[in-house]
Amino acid sequence: MGSIRRAEGGGGNASSSRVWKGAATVLQLEDGFGRQFHYLRLSVTEACNFRCTYCLPNGYRKAAPHDFLSVSEVGRLVRAFQLAGVGKFRLTGGEPTARKDLTALIGAVSEAGARKVALTTNGWSLERRVGEWVAAGLTHLNVSVDSFDKGTFARVTGHDLLASILAGVDRALASELLSVKLNAVLLRSTCAAGFDAFAEFIRDRDTSVRFIELMRTGDNAEFFAAEHLTGAAVRNWLAERGWREIARAPDAGPAVEFEHPEYRGRFGLIAPYGAGFCDNCNRLRVTARGQLRLCLFGRGGVDLRDLLQHDEQALELTERVSVALGAKSAGHRLHAGDPGDTRRLAEVGG
Repeated sequence: MGSIRRAEGGGGNASSSRVWKGAATVLQLEDGFGRQFHYLRLSVTEACNFRCTYCLPNGYRKAAPHDFLSVSEVGRLVRAFQLAGVGKFRLTGGEPTARKDLTALIGAVSEAGARKVALTTNGWSLERRVGEWVAAGLTHLNVSVDSFDKGTFARVTGHDLLASILAGVDRALASELLSVKLNAVLLRSTCAAGFDAFAEFIRDRDTSVRFIELMRTGDNAEFFAAEHLTGAAVRNWLAERGWREIARAPDAGPAVEFEHPEYRGRFGLIAPYGAGFCDNCNRLRVTARGQLRLCLFGRGGVDLRDLLQHDEQALELTERVSVALGAKSAGHRLHAGDPGDTRRLAEVGG
């Protein structure tokens, strides 16, 4: 079953007031397999303005009121999870920039004392807004760039915005951000041309391009069958060109990264179909309406929103999360063609 362990150096009786003052961590979330959780991915919206072939090919369609977590609720959520040893928080979606108050949300996470404040975006407003996000406290940024070919990018995303997005990436790299990374979904049709353009982009840039295996969801069976390409294609390409796998940080995401002495940047691979992918899981997810999801491809969830209404509820929230961790499984069932409750990634914040 799940548990909350006293972190080394922590005190005896914790009080919620210690959380709000940014005190040292006194608790640590752990599941029944001994995995500890330092990283929370928080979806802030289900809406998205892109029509990516692998996620929302028909575009986003509002199916319920946009009663997503407020700025104050997000602040309380972050403070409570910090009490339980979480130091890295990533705002996801949908597309987070679809929220007009995104800068305030970033500020709330930062002001709560988060060590790492990260954002994943499709980049459509990156060029003009990255400065205000950094000023609000953003420290880490991931941008989706599925192809460096203008026509292919437009076909995959539904928007001819590649030039603006890449200009935004360069602006982000010139900012005070600690990390800027690019995400690209591995598709059979787009990777046929190889990875040379990605390699050239990172030759002189301090960034990482991470390739993500296409994942089976509840509504993409046909597309998955036609487009899925395993991470072996990336590993083989890298090995043939002398790239070397590097060590993974304790609070890092699921990517395995590779470096090369002739390149300033790095390549990464997120391969959920690879052996042992779930063994070192260190991340939890909360949906835009405040539901805890123990696995991106799990079933069911635990509502947390009722415990985000008052500052004094922090310890009760961490206890609820701890109890929920007792039901976290050893791994997903994607290999069996079972994506759990996930119909599309935009609903959970992949």
